[in-house]
Amino acid sequence: MDIFQKIISWIPPLLSGARITIGLTVTSVSAGVILSIFLALGKISRQFFINKFCSGYIFFFRGTPLLMQLYFIYYALPMMSPIFIIPIQNQELNRFAYAFIAYSLNVAAYSAEIVRAAIQSIDKGQFEASRALGLSYAQTMRLVIIPQSIRRLIPPVGNEFIMILKDTSLVSMIALIDITKATRSIEGSTRSALVYIPAMILYLIITWIFSFIFHRLEKKYSVYE
Repeated sequence: MDIFQKIISWIPPLLSGARITIGLTVTSVSAGVILSIFLALGKISRQFFINKFCSGYIFFFRGTPLLMQLYFIYYALPMMSPIFIIPIQNQELNRFAYAFIAYSLNVAAYSAEIVRAAIQSIDKGQFEASRALGLSYAQTMRLVIIPQSIRRLIPPVGNEFIMILKDTSLVSMIALIDITKATRSIEGSTRSALVYIPAMILYLIITWIFSFIFHRLEKKYSVYE
């Protein structure tokens, strides 16, 4: 019975950590996907500098570890120049802001390739017909191509969401109290490895919920294909 009482006492701090995990995942993936649209359009652009900049951005963030990016943004950039210091007094919110930036930039790079592939999968006849009707390039992308691409983005973006959900455990390295950090704190104070069991179950539950949501979205929009 003592074991169950311990597990119950661990639930509140784990749920508090889950709030950070879910909040960081939802906000960073949302921001990253929006940014990825511009990166994808930039990479397929015929403008040399725009194309090279977007290609270089994607190469950099896909080619370096997420943990290294998090360290660089949280530790290195503020040391390099004061303009990179986020003026938030609350330490928890301050760490969250840096983590949000790092994860959003990382998601944008990976999602840009997903968006690019989705856009280029649309039949070229759609683009040509839109231009023949007098639509500009921007109007064609905004009104014709991108809306059709969204349905094809749901499965890979869902996979990216789940990957980031699990990768948020890295924020414990900058002392942001997510599920992993809360678990390690409890384990350190109680010397009980049993805390990892409810922590992993909590991750599984959150992953299952969001997997179910993306599965329902995929089924809903696939009927229009």
